[in-house]
Amino acid sequence: MTETILIRGGRVIDPARGLDEVQDVLLRDGKVAAVEADLRSTEADRVIDAAGKLVTPGLIDVHVHFRDPGFTEKETLETGAHSAAVAGFTTVCCMPNTSPALDTPDRIRDIVERSRGLPTRVHPIGAISVGRAGAELADLRGMAEAGAIGFSDDGDSTKSSAIMRKALELTKELDLPIMVHCEDWTLIEGGAINEGPVSQELGLPGLTAKCEEIIINRDIELARLTGGWLHVLHVTTERGRDLVREAVREGYRVTAEVMPHHLVMTEDWVAGRRKLVGSDETVPGKCPDQNAKVNPPLRTERDARALLEGVLDGTFEILATDHAPHAPQDKPDDLTKAASGMIGLEVAIPSLMHLVRLGELPLTTMIERLTVAPARVFGFEGGSLNPGMVADVTIIDPEDRWVVDESTIVSKSKNTPLLGMEMQGRSTTTILGGEVVHELQATS
Repeated sequence: MTETILIRGGRVIDPARGLDEVQDVLLRDGKVAAVEADLRSTEADRVIDAAGKLVTPGLIDVHVHFRDPGFTEKETLETGAHSAAVAGFTTVCCMPNTSPALDTPDRIRDIVERSRGLPTRVHPIGAISVGRAGAELADLRGMAEAGAIGFSDDGDSTKSSAIMRKALELTKELDLPIMVHCEDWTLIEGGAINEGPVSQELGLPGLTAKCEEIIINRDIELARLTGGWLHVLHVTTERGRDLVREAVREGYRVTAEVMPHHLVMTEDWVAGRRKLVGSDETVPGKCPDQNAKVNPPLRTERDARALLEGVLDGTFEILATDHAPHAPQDKPDDLTKAASGMIGLEVAIPSLMHLVRLGELPLTTMIERLTVAPARVFGFEGGSLNPGMVADVTIIDPEDRWVVDESTIVSKSKNTPLLGMEMQGRSTTTILGGEVVHELQATS
């Protein structure tokens, strides 16, 4: 039996209902029982004081890497779920670039079974192709029956256009998305960071934006041809945004996401010039910073600004983290050898709140893209505090200041270029199905 919980006096933001005002939230039997002003506490087993805090539906992240099976020195289902709960996420979707890849029904069932009882819901994403090699279509029907919520060869683009066509055609039967990492493998040529002035300054091979845009265009054309559901992962360029925007406006079933780090960081972070987009302050960092190497790479400020415009106009319905943990040995100083990726779950809220404080991202838009939008697009429960909905709730202190370091990050890996920086805003309480799964302990 779950407790009856009364969350008192918080600023309740529920974009699904157009609600943004100070109210109380009552949770009973794992469901939202009421959202009203001045609810009585006599029937509650527990009262949580949320004065000065934000009360939102539980956050949803459709793009994480939990590295399990095969790379558990980086992250496990258990440590990843704990990191998600601490970050305020009650639902996450894990990518299939594991070892072995999640490319069979049995492997999908394994994730589903081992995820039961964790402090966040973990939905597996199956591979598009066998072994993520891009040459042979995996058993999408079988994986869908086993619990896959979509299909991706993330980490690589699916090389065969014919395989992509077949996969997109199957989405009309399965009503599940093909989630594409867009990168032309013939243009990579050992590229480590965005091709431009910073790559030239550091003497590093660059990744041209055309790598991404060529494959976005290919996959959109295949979605146009088939009428299938294409979900474009981690768009990073202005032209990429325009391609997605055009497809959405033309009525094709194309959805897309953007990541907080691509909104607030630029290629300068690789050179140790740590300046959040829109900030007046640059915080010196390591040069080069292997933790700022991510794929697709951090781009220019113009690209970051264009991506934010895409969030504001609805081109990007979803904000996701691409949480990509790596062990220290995966991130040597030599950027040509360092693995790509940075952790994202626990720094998502403060990164996005930076844009909110600047007045560039409405708070309701931020919450909408993290809750009701992914729930609506992917058909998940939750995403709203409407009475009768599952009691997934996140409480955020927008004023809390904290330093990102190895003691404050609970993910098994600590690879973020934000290490040592003070950030503002984080989850203080996470409630999953009416049970408190995370509560930030006050420090003196």
